[in-house]
Amino acid sequence: MDLTESLEDYLEAIYVHLQEKKVVRVKDLMKHFNYKSSSVNTAIGQLKKKGLVDHEKYGYIDLTTEGRELAKEIYRKHEKLTGFLRDTLGINGETAENDACRMEHILSDETYETFYRFIKYLEQVLTRKKLDSIIEQFKKLPRETD
Repeated sequence: MDLTESLEDYLEAIYVHLQEKKVVRVKDLMKHFNYKSSSVNTAIGQLKKKGLVDHEKYGYIDLTTEGRELAKEIYRKHEKLTGFLRDTLGINGETAENDACRMEHILSDETYETFYRFIKYLEQVLTRKKLDSIIEQFKKLPRETD
């Protein structure tokens, strides 16, 4: 399904809020994104038209089955990319989080899946100790700006 980055972010935010609080309201998303209610309501309306959320005016926002599956995939991709950037490459948490958010939208499914398979392959063929050693050696390499 073709969604804008913004709508994907909304789906992911709804998914995360539902995991944490079990209910989501427009005001929760307003706070999360620091947006006005009109912006949030517009996005929710678009997601509703696409069959990805259920929402009655002034009521809770819920994901449809299709919306939940898509949101779960977006969230999984985001978490895997954040983990790789932070834990493997040693990028600070906030930067890793922000970069992963951008990357999740621009990487094709093919590129992401191939990237993820490669990382899993390395984890399988290298012992944890060897992989950790390679990562530590990598982190010691000088940066281009050094």
